[in-house]
Amino acid sequence: MLQKTYPYYLANEAVAANTDLEVTDKFSGEVATRVAMADAAAIDKAIGHAVEAMPALRAYPPFKRQAVLEHCVKRFRERYDELALALCIEAGKPINDSRGEVTRLIDTFKVAAEESVRIDGEIINLQISPRANGYHGYVKRVPIGPCSFISPFNFPLNLTAHKVAPAIAAGVPFVLKPASRTPVGALIMGEILAETDLPKGAFSILPAHRDGADLFTTDERFKLLSFTGSPAVGWDLKRKAGKKKVILELGGNAAAIVDGDQGGKLDYVVERLAFGAFYQSGQSCIGVQRILVHASLYDALREKLVAKTKSLVMGDPKNEKTFVGPMISESEAKRLAGWMDGAVEAGAKIIAGGKVEGAMFEATLLEGVKRDTDLYRKEAFGPVAILERFDDFEAALAQVNDSDFGLQAGVFTDSLAHAHRAWDALEVGGVVINDVPSFRVDNMPYGGVKDSGLGREGVRYAIEDMTEMRLMVMRETW
Repeated sequence: MLQKTYPYYLANEAVAANTDLEVTDKFSGEVATRVAMADAAAIDKAIGHAVEAMPALRAYPPFKRQAVLEHCVKRFRERYDELALALCIEAGKPINDSRGEVTRLIDTFKVAAEESVRIDGEIINLQISPRANGYHGYVKRVPIGPCSFISPFNFPLNLTAHKVAPAIAAGVPFVLKPASRTPVGALIMGEILAETDLPKGAFSILPAHRDGADLFTTDERFKLLSFTGSPAVGWDLKRKAGKKKVILELGGNAAAIVDGDQGGKLDYVVERLAFGAFYQSGQSCIGVQRILVHASLYDALREKLVAKTKSLVMGDPKNEKTFVGPMISESEAKRLAGWMDGAVEAGAKIIAGGKVEGAMFEATLLEGVKRDTDLYRKEAFGPVAILERFDDFEAALAQVNDSDFGLQAGVFTDSLAHAHRAWDALEVGGVVINDVPSFRVDNMPYGGVKDSGLGREGVRYAIEDMTEMRLMVMRETW
Protein backbone atom coordinates (compact mmCIF):
# COMPACT_ATOMS: atom_id res chain seq x y z
CA MET A 1 0.00 0.00 0.00
CA LEU A 2 0.98 3.66 -0.19
CA GLN A 3 2.69 5.53 2.60
CA LYS A 4 0.45 7.73 4.74
CA THR A 5 2.16 10.87 3.43
CA TYR A 6 4.83 11.87 0.91
CA PRO A 7 7.11 14.94 0.99
CA TYR A 8 8.00 16.96 -2.07
CA TYR A 9 11.62 17.42 -3.17
CA LEU A 10 13.18 20.88 -3.24
CA ALA A 11 16.82 21.16 -4.35
CA ASN A 12 17.37 17.39 -3.91
CA GLU A 13 15.95 17.29 -0.39
CA ALA A 14 12.70 15.90 0.99
CA VAL A 15 10.50 18.61 2.48
CA ALA A 16 7.40 17.62 4.45
CA ALA A 17 5.94 21.10 4.11
CA ASN A 18 2.31 20.04 4.54
CA THR A 19 -0.16 17.30 3.63
CA ASP A 20 -2.43 19.52 1.57
CA LEU A 21 -2.84 17.35 -1.55
CA GLU A 22 -5.18 14.37 -1.24
CA VAL A 23 -4.50 11.54 -3.68
CA THR A 24 -7.42 9.18 -4.15
CA ASP A 25 -7.68 5.52 -5.04
CA LYS A 26 -9.27 5.98 -8.43
CA PHE A 27 -11.34 2.80 -8.13
CA SER A 28 -12.74 3.22 -4.61
CA GLY A 29 -12.70 7.02 -4.57
CA GLU A 30 -11.21 6.96 -1.07
CA VAL A 31 -8.20 9.03 -0.04
CA ALA A 32 -5.18 6.76 -0.44
CA THR A 33 -2.43 9.14 0.72
CA ARG A 34 -1.60 12.78 1.25
CA VAL A 35 1.21 14.65 -0.46
CA ALA A 36 3.05 17.88 0.25
CA MET A 37 1.91 20.72 -2.02
CA ALA A 38 4.28 23.45 -3.20
CA ASP A 39 3.31 27.11 -3.17
CA ALA A 40 4.71 29.90 -5.34
CA ALA A 41 7.49 30.62 -2.81
CA ALA A 42 8.72 27.02 -2.93
CA ILE A 43 8.63 26.99 -6.74
CA ASP A 44 10.58 30.26 -6.87
CA LYS A 45 13.16 28.86 -4.46
CA ALA A 46 13.52 25.70 -6.55
CA ILE A 47 14.16 27.74 -9.70
CA GLY A 48 16.81 29.75 -7.89
CA HIS A 49 18.56 26.56 -6.76
CA ALA A 50 18.41 25.22 -10.33
CA VAL A 51 20.17 28.33 -11.61
CA GLU A 52 22.81 28.01 -8.90
CA ALA A 53 23.36 24.35 -9.80
CA MET A 54 24.43 25.07 -13.36
CA PRO A 55 28.19 25.52 -12.74
CA ALA A 56 28.38 22.30 -10.73
CA LEU A 57 26.38 20.39 -13.34
CA ARG A 58 28.62 21.70 -16.14
CA ALA A 59 31.53 20.20 -14.22
CA TYR A 60 29.66 16.95 -13.46
CA PRO A 61 31.16 14.52 -15.99
CA PRO A 62 29.19 12.13 -18.22
CA PHE A 63 30.35 9.02 -16.36
CA LYS A 64 28.85 10.43 -13.16
CA ARG A 65 25.57 11.21 -14.92
CA GLN A 66 25.58 7.65 -16.20
CA ALA A 67 26.16 6.33 -12.67
CA VAL A 68 23.14 8.29 -11.40
CA LEU A 69 20.94 6.84 -14.11
CA GLU A 70 22.24 3.32 -13.48
CA HIS A 71 21.52 3.75 -9.77
CA CYS A 72 17.95 4.66 -10.65
CA VAL A 73 17.60 1.56 -12.83
CA LYS A 74 18.83 -0.60 -9.95
CA ARG A 75 16.51 0.98 -7.40
CA PHE A 76 13.49 0.91 -9.73
CA ARG A 77 14.02 -2.83 -10.12
CA GLU A 78 14.26 -3.26 -6.36
CA ARG A 79 11.07 -1.26 -5.84
CA TYR A 80 9.26 -2.68 -8.86
CA ASP A 81 6.21 -4.01 -7.01
CA GLU A 82 5.88 -0.87 -4.90
CA LEU A 83 5.95 1.35 -7.98
CA ALA A 84 3.42 -0.82 -9.81
CA LEU A 85 0.97 -0.87 -6.89
CA ALA A 86 1.30 2.88 -6.35
CA LEU A 87 0.50 3.43 -10.03
CA CYS A 88 -2.44 1.03 -9.90
CA ILE A 89 -3.92 2.91 -6.92
CA GLU A 90 -3.27 6.53 -7.86
CA ALA A 91 -4.07 6.21 -11.58
CA GLY A 92 -6.61 3.37 -11.54
CA LYS A 93 -4.41 1.55 -14.05
CA PRO A 94 -4.90 -2.26 -14.15
CA ILE A 95 -2.07 -3.96 -12.28
CA ASN A 96 -0.70 -5.74 -15.35
CA ASP A 97 -0.54 -2.47 -17.25
CA SER A 98 1.04 -0.84 -14.21
CA ARG A 99 3.79 -3.45 -14.20
CA GLY A 100 4.30 -2.80 -17.89
CA GLU A 101 4.76 0.90 -17.24
CA VAL A 102 7.36 0.23 -14.54
CA THR A 103 9.23 -1.88 -17.08
CA ARG A 104 9.14 1.03 -19.52
CA LEU A 105 10.35 3.40 -16.78
CA ILE A 106 13.36 1.14 -16.36
CA ASP A 107 13.91 0.94 -20.12
CA THR A 108 13.84 4.73 -20.46
CA PHE A 109 16.45 5.23 -17.74
CA LYS A 110 18.60 2.45 -19.25
CA VAL A 111 18.55 4.16 -22.65
CA ALA A 112 19.40 7.50 -20.99
CA ALA A 113 22.34 5.91 -19.17
CA GLU A 114 23.70 4.74 -22.52
CA GLU A 115 23.09 8.08 -24.23
CA SER A 116 24.68 10.11 -21.41
CA VAL A 117 28.18 9.15 -22.58
CA ARG A 118 27.38 9.59 -26.28
CA ILE A 119 26.61 13.31 -26.41
CA ASP A 120 29.16 14.09 -29.07
CA GLY A 121 29.95 16.99 -31.41
CA GLU A 122 31.48 17.25 -34.85
CA ILE A 123 34.33 18.71 -36.85
CA ILE A 124 33.26 21.09 -39.62
CA ASN A 125 35.34 21.66 -42.73
CA LEU A 126 35.27 25.46 -43.07
CA GLN A 127 37.59 25.60 -46.05
CA ILE A 128 34.88 26.17 -48.63
CA SER A 129 36.68 29.12 -50.21
CA PRO A 130 40.18 30.68 -50.15
CA ARG A 131 39.23 33.17 -47.42
CA ALA A 132 38.67 30.28 -44.96
CA ASN A 133 41.99 28.58 -45.66
CA GLY A 134 43.62 27.58 -42.38
CA TYR A 135 40.41 27.80 -40.32
CA HIS A 136 38.87 24.80 -38.59
CA GLY A 137 35.42 24.44 -37.02
CA TYR A 138 34.35 22.35 -34.02
CA VAL A 139 30.90 21.93 -32.46
CA LYS A 140 30.00 20.53 -29.07
CA ARG A 141 26.68 20.29 -27.24
CA VAL A 142 26.26 22.10 -23.93
CA PRO A 143 23.37 22.05 -21.42
CA ILE A 144 20.66 24.57 -22.29
CA GLY A 145 20.10 25.66 -18.68
CA PRO A 146 17.35 25.12 -16.09
CA CYS A 147 14.32 23.26 -17.46
CA SER A 148 10.67 23.25 -16.46
CA PHE A 149 8.76 19.98 -16.77
CA ILE A 150 5.01 19.42 -16.47
CA SER A 151 3.89 15.78 -16.70
CA PRO A 152 0.41 14.24 -17.13
CA PHE A 153 -1.73 11.80 -15.14
CA ASN A 154 -2.06 8.99 -17.65
CA PHE A 155 1.54 7.68 -17.68
CA PRO A 156 2.84 9.26 -14.47
CA LEU A 157 5.97 7.10 -14.39
CA ASN A 158 7.10 6.74 -17.98
CA LEU A 159 6.12 10.16 -19.32
CA THR A 160 7.86 11.70 -16.32
CA ALA A 161 10.86 9.50 -17.08
CA HIS A 162 10.94 10.88 -20.63
CA LYS A 163 11.69 14.30 -19.15
CA VAL A 164 13.78 13.43 -16.09
CA ALA A 165 16.12 10.79 -17.57
CA PRO A 166 17.25 12.90 -20.58
CA ALA A 167 17.72 15.90 -18.28
CA ILE A 168 20.12 13.94 -16.07
CA ALA A 169 21.92 12.60 -19.14
CA ALA A 170 22.24 16.10 -20.61
CA GLY A 171 23.36 17.71 -17.35
CA VAL A 172 20.50 20.19 -17.00
CA PRO A 173 18.81 21.05 -13.70
CA PHE A 174 15.05 20.73 -13.67
CA VAL A 175 11.95 21.57 -11.69
CA LEU A 176 9.13 19.07 -12.27
CA LYS A 177 5.43 19.52 -11.64
CA PRO A 178 3.81 16.07 -11.65
CA ALA A 179 0.08 15.78 -12.24
CA SER A 180 -1.74 16.54 -8.99
CA ARG A 181 -4.00 13.50 -9.49
CA THR A 182 -1.03 11.11 -9.80
CA PRO A 183 2.07 12.56 -8.06
CA VAL A 184 3.24 9.54 -6.06
CA GLY A 185 5.36 7.82 -8.72
CA ALA A 186 7.31 11.01 -9.40
CA LEU A 187 7.93 11.49 -5.68
CA ILE A 188 9.27 7.95 -5.35
CA MET A 189 11.53 8.85 -8.28
CA GLY A 190 12.65 11.91 -6.29
CA GLU A 191 13.39 9.76 -3.27
CA ILE A 192 15.67 7.58 -5.39
CA LEU A 193 17.38 10.57 -7.02
CA ALA A 194 18.02 12.01 -3.53
CA GLU A 195 20.17 8.93 -2.82
CA THR A 196 22.69 10.06 -5.45
CA ASP A 197 25.41 12.73 -5.41
CA LEU A 198 23.77 15.00 -7.97
CA PRO A 199 24.76 18.62 -7.21
CA LYS A 200 22.37 20.49 -4.93
CA GLY A 201 19.60 22.07 -6.97
CA ALA A 202 19.91 19.58 -9.81
CA PHE A 203 16.28 18.55 -9.31
CA SER A 204 13.10 19.60 -7.58
CA ILE A 205 9.81 17.69 -7.76
CA LEU A 206 6.93 19.87 -6.65
CA PRO A 207 3.25 18.90 -6.85
CA ALA A 208 1.20 22.06 -7.28
CA HIS A 209 -2.25 23.02 -8.47
CA ARG A 210 -2.32 24.36 -12.01
CA ASP A 211 -3.58 27.79 -10.95
CA GLY A 212 -0.66 28.21 -8.56
CA ALA A 213 2.07 27.05 -10.88
CA ASP A 214 2.45 29.92 -13.35
CA LEU A 215 6.18 30.14 -12.65
CA PHE A 216 6.72 26.81 -14.39
CA THR A 217 5.70 28.58 -17.59
CA THR A 218 6.46 32.26 -17.22
CA ASP A 219 9.72 32.43 -15.27
CA GLU A 220 12.50 33.59 -17.59
CA ARG A 221 15.16 31.73 -15.63
CA PHE A 222 13.90 28.57 -17.29
CA LYS A 223 15.41 28.00 -20.74
CA LEU A 224 13.06 25.19 -21.78
CA LEU A 225 9.50 24.14 -20.98
CA SER A 226 8.49 20.54 -21.70
CA PHE A 227 4.77 19.94 -21.29
CA THR A 228 2.73 16.79 -21.83
CA GLY A 229 -1.03 17.14 -21.54
CA SER A 230 -4.11 18.49 -23.25
CA PRO A 231 -3.88 20.63 -26.41
CA ALA A 232 -5.90 23.51 -24.93
CA VAL A 233 -3.57 23.82 -21.96
CA GLY A 234 -0.38 23.19 -23.94
CA TRP A 235 -0.93 25.85 -26.59
CA ASP A 236 -1.95 28.34 -23.90
CA LEU A 237 1.29 27.65 -22.02
CA LYS A 238 3.27 28.20 -25.21
CA ARG A 239 1.72 31.64 -25.59
CA LYS A 240 2.78 32.51 -22.04
CA ALA A 241 6.25 30.96 -22.15
CA GLY A 242 8.17 33.95 -23.51
CA LYS A 243 11.58 33.35 -25.05
CA LYS A 244 12.20 29.86 -23.75
CA LYS A 245 12.17 26.81 -25.99
CA VAL A 246 8.88 24.89 -25.72
CA ILE A 247 8.30 21.18 -26.31
CA LEU A 248 4.67 20.08 -26.42
CA GLU A 249 3.41 16.50 -26.39
CA LEU A 250 -0.34 16.90 -26.71
CA GLY A 251 -3.43 14.99 -27.77
CA GLY A 252 -4.68 12.99 -30.70
CA ASN A 253 -7.60 11.05 -32.11
CA ALA A 254 -5.47 8.35 -33.69
CA ALA A 255 -6.71 6.24 -36.58
CA ALA A 256 -5.94 2.70 -37.68
CA ILE A 257 -6.50 1.56 -41.27
CA VAL A 258 -7.22 -2.11 -41.99
CA ASP A 259 -6.42 -2.75 -45.66
CA GLY A 260 -8.37 -5.17 -47.85
CA ASP A 261 -5.58 -7.79 -47.87
CA GLN A 262 -5.88 -8.57 -44.14
CA GLY A 263 -8.63 -11.20 -44.38
CA GLY A 264 -6.39 -14.02 -43.22
CA LYS A 265 -5.08 -12.04 -40.25
CA LEU A 266 -8.26 -10.66 -38.69
CA ASP A 267 -7.76 -12.39 -35.34
CA TYR A 268 -4.40 -10.66 -34.90
CA VAL A 269 -5.75 -7.34 -36.14
CA VAL A 270 -8.72 -7.49 -33.77
CA GLU A 271 -6.50 -8.32 -30.78
CA ARG A 272 -4.31 -5.33 -31.52
CA LEU A 273 -7.24 -2.98 -32.19
CA ALA A 274 -8.90 -3.93 -28.91
CA PHE A 275 -5.65 -3.38 -27.06
CA GLY A 276 -5.00 -0.05 -28.75
CA ALA A 277 -8.51 1.26 -28.16
CA PHE A 278 -9.16 0.09 -24.61
CA TYR A 279 -5.76 -0.31 -22.94
CA GLN A 280 -5.77 1.67 -19.67
CA SER A 281 -9.35 2.74 -20.34
CA GLY A 282 -8.38 4.47 -23.56
CA GLN A 283 -6.56 7.21 -21.67
CA SER A 284 -3.65 7.44 -24.06
CA CYS A 285 -3.04 10.16 -26.62
CA ILE A 286 -2.15 7.47 -29.18
CA GLY A 287 -5.08 5.25 -28.26
CA VAL A 288 -7.08 3.94 -31.23
CA GLN A 289 -10.12 6.20 -31.64
CA ARG A 290 -10.98 5.78 -35.34
CA ILE A 291 -10.90 2.39 -37.11
CA LEU A 292 -11.15 2.47 -40.90
CA VAL A 293 -11.84 -0.97 -42.39
CA HIS A 294 -11.90 -1.94 -46.05
CA ALA A 295 -15.47 -2.66 -47.12
CA SER A 296 -14.61 -6.24 -48.12
CA LEU A 297 -13.61 -7.04 -44.52
CA TYR A 298 -15.91 -4.73 -42.59
CA ASP A 299 -18.64 -7.18 -41.56
CA ALA A 300 -16.21 -9.94 -40.54
CA LEU A 301 -13.99 -7.59 -38.55
CA ARG A 302 -17.00 -5.90 -36.95
CA GLU A 303 -18.32 -9.22 -35.66
CA LYS A 304 -14.97 -10.25 -34.20
CA LEU A 305 -14.21 -6.85 -32.67
CA VAL A 306 -17.64 -6.57 -31.05
CA ALA A 307 -17.17 -10.01 -29.48
CA LYS A 308 -13.66 -9.12 -28.28
CA THR A 309 -14.81 -5.79 -26.85
CA LYS A 310 -17.65 -7.45 -24.91
CA SER A 311 -15.21 -10.01 -23.48
CA LEU A 312 -12.92 -7.45 -21.83
CA VAL A 313 -13.03 -7.61 -18.04
CA MET A 314 -13.88 -4.33 -16.33
CA GLY A 315 -13.44 -3.76 -12.61
CA ASP A 316 -10.97 -3.30 -9.76
CA PRO A 317 -7.57 -2.51 -11.30
CA LYS A 318 -5.86 -4.49 -8.53
CA ASN A 319 -7.48 -7.66 -9.90
CA GLU A 320 -5.09 -9.56 -12.18
CA LYS A 321 -7.90 -10.28 -14.67
CA THR A 322 -9.02 -6.66 -15.08
CA PHE A 323 -8.34 -5.07 -18.45
CA VAL A 324 -10.52 -1.93 -18.18
CA GLY A 325 -10.27 0.03 -14.94
CA PRO A 326 -11.77 3.39 -14.00
CA MET A 327 -11.20 6.58 -15.90
CA ILE A 328 -9.20 9.15 -13.95
CA SER A 329 -12.35 10.82 -12.59
CA GLU A 330 -16.13 10.70 -12.70
CA SER A 331 -16.17 14.11 -14.38
CA GLU A 332 -14.07 12.78 -17.27
CA ALA A 333 -16.42 9.82 -17.65
CA LYS A 334 -19.40 12.19 -17.73
CA ARG A 335 -17.70 14.36 -20.34
CA LEU A 336 -17.10 11.38 -22.63
CA ALA A 337 -20.60 10.00 -22.03
CA GLY A 338 -21.99 13.35 -23.19
CA TRP A 339 -19.99 13.11 -26.40
CA MET A 340 -21.21 9.55 -26.93
CA ASP A 341 -24.83 10.55 -26.36
CA GLY A 342 -24.41 13.45 -28.78
CA ALA A 343 -23.10 11.09 -31.46
CA VAL A 344 -26.04 8.72 -30.94
CA GLU A 345 -28.53 11.60 -31.18
CA ALA A 346 -26.88 12.51 -34.50
CA GLY A 347 -27.45 8.99 -35.86
CA ALA A 348 -24.61 6.79 -34.53
CA LYS A 349 -25.23 3.29 -33.19
CA ILE A 350 -23.58 1.72 -30.14
CA ILE A 351 -22.62 -1.85 -31.10
CA ALA A 352 -20.77 -2.80 -27.90
CA GLY A 353 -20.63 -1.37 -24.40
CA GLY A 354 -21.98 2.09 -23.69
CA LYS A 355 -22.70 1.76 -19.97
CA VAL A 356 -21.25 4.33 -17.57
CA GLU A 357 -21.31 4.23 -13.77
CA GLY A 358 -19.26 6.75 -11.82
CA ALA A 359 -15.73 6.67 -13.25
CA MET A 360 -16.29 3.21 -14.77
CA PHE A 361 -16.90 3.39 -18.52
CA GLU A 362 -17.44 0.19 -20.48
CA ALA A 363 -15.27 -0.53 -23.49
CA THR A 364 -17.49 0.89 -26.23
CA LEU A 365 -17.70 0.62 -30.00
CA LEU A 366 -19.86 2.78 -32.26
CA GLU A 367 -20.53 2.94 -35.98
CA GLY A 368 -22.18 5.55 -38.11
CA VAL A 369 -20.61 8.42 -36.17
CA LYS A 370 -20.97 11.71 -38.05
CA ARG A 371 -17.69 13.43 -38.75
CA ASP A 372 -18.82 16.76 -37.32
CA THR A 373 -19.53 15.40 -33.82
CA ASP A 374 -17.28 15.93 -30.80
CA LEU A 375 -16.72 12.19 -30.51
CA TYR A 376 -15.22 12.13 -34.00
CA ARG A 377 -13.43 15.47 -34.13
CA LYS A 378 -11.97 15.72 -30.62
CA GLU A 379 -9.77 13.52 -28.48
CA ALA A 380 -11.99 10.99 -26.68
CA PHE A 381 -9.31 10.04 -24.13
CA GLY A 382 -11.43 7.17 -22.89
CA PRO A 383 -12.52 3.63 -23.84
CA VAL A 384 -14.51 4.53 -26.96
CA ALA A 385 -13.66 3.68 -30.58
CA ILE A 386 -15.42 4.37 -33.88
CA LEU A 387 -15.78 1.88 -36.73
CA GLU A 388 -16.17 3.03 -40.33
CA ARG A 389 -15.65 1.49 -43.75
CA PHE A 390 -13.74 2.58 -46.85
CA ASP A 391 -13.46 1.38 -50.44
CA ASP A 392 -10.38 3.24 -51.67
CA PHE A 393 -7.01 3.36 -49.87
CA GLU A 394 -6.26 6.94 -50.97
CA ALA A 395 -9.64 8.04 -49.63
CA ALA A 396 -8.85 6.33 -46.32
CA LEU A 397 -5.58 8.27 -46.06
CA ALA A 398 -7.44 11.51 -46.71
CA GLN A 399 -9.99 10.57 -44.07
CA VAL A 400 -7.24 10.02 -41.48
CA ASN A 401 -5.79 13.42 -42.37
CA ASP A 402 -9.19 15.07 -41.89
CA SER A 403 -8.32 15.85 -38.29
CA ASP A 404 -6.88 18.70 -36.27
CA PHE A 405 -4.48 16.17 -34.75
CA GLY A 406 -1.48 14.31 -36.11
CA LEU A 407 0.32 12.17 -33.55
CA GLN A 408 0.55 8.59 -34.83
CA ALA A 409 -1.42 6.33 -37.16
CA GLY A 410 -1.52 2.58 -37.71
CA VAL A 411 -1.86 0.77 -41.02
CA PHE A 412 -2.45 -2.98 -41.34
CA THR A 413 -1.39 -3.94 -44.87
CA ASP A 414 0.67 -6.50 -46.78
CA SER A 415 1.33 -3.98 -49.56
CA LEU A 416 4.75 -2.38 -49.43
CA ALA A 417 3.44 0.28 -51.81
CA HIS A 418 0.58 1.11 -49.45
CA ALA A 419 2.94 1.19 -46.47
CA HIS A 420 5.21 3.70 -48.18
CA ARG A 421 2.27 5.67 -49.49
CA ALA A 422 0.89 5.96 -45.94
CA TRP A 423 4.31 7.04 -44.66
CA ASP A 424 4.42 9.73 -47.37
CA ALA A 425 0.84 10.95 -47.14
CA LEU A 426 -0.28 10.75 -43.52
CA GLU A 427 0.11 14.03 -41.63
CA VAL A 428 1.36 12.51 -38.38
CA GLY A 429 4.54 12.22 -36.38
CA GLY A 430 4.74 8.46 -36.82
CA VAL A 431 3.24 5.72 -38.99
CA VAL A 432 3.12 2.20 -37.52
CA ILE A 433 2.77 -0.55 -40.11
CA ASN A 434 0.94 -3.74 -39.11
CA ASP A 435 0.24 -2.57 -35.59
CA VAL A 436 -1.81 0.04 -33.79
CA PRO A 437 -0.77 3.69 -33.40
CA SER A 438 -0.56 3.01 -29.65
CA PHE A 439 2.78 1.23 -30.19
CA ARG A 440 5.78 3.08 -28.76
CA VAL A 441 9.34 2.07 -27.94
CA ASP A 442 11.12 4.49 -25.63
CA ASN A 443 14.15 5.26 -27.79
CA MET A 444 12.19 6.22 -30.92
CA PRO A 445 11.35 9.81 -31.86
CA TYR A 446 7.85 10.44 -30.57
CA GLY A 447 5.69 13.49 -31.12
CA GLY A 448 3.13 15.02 -33.41
CA VAL A 449 2.16 17.74 -35.84
CA LYS A 450 -0.82 20.09 -36.11
CA ASP A 451 -2.61 20.33 -32.74
CA SER A 452 -0.71 17.31 -31.44
CA GLY A 453 2.34 19.31 -30.49
CA LEU A 454 5.87 20.52 -31.18
CA GLY A 455 9.16 18.68 -30.99
CA ARG A 456 9.99 15.06 -30.26
CA GLU A 457 10.58 12.94 -27.20
CA GLY A 458 12.56 9.71 -27.11
CA VAL A 459 15.73 9.98 -25.06
CA ARG A 460 18.26 11.02 -27.71
CA TYR A 461 15.86 13.53 -29.26
CA ALA A 462 15.00 15.04 -25.88
CA ILE A 463 18.70 15.41 -25.12
CA GLU A 464 19.11 17.37 -28.34
CA ASP A 465 16.42 19.80 -27.17
CA MET A 466 17.99 20.08 -23.71
CA THR A 467 21.39 20.97 -25.15
CA GLU A 468 22.61 23.67 -27.51
CA MET A 469 25.33 23.62 -30.16
CA ARG A 470 28.37 25.71 -29.35
CA LEU A 471 30.82 26.44 -32.17
CA MET A 472 34.54 27.04 -31.86
CA VAL A 473 36.49 28.34 -34.87
CA MET A 474 40.28 27.96 -34.74
CA ARG A 475 42.74 29.65 -37.05
CA GLU A 476 45.71 27.47 -37.86
CA THR A 477 48.28 30.28 -38.01
CA TRP A 478 48.25 34.04 -37.35
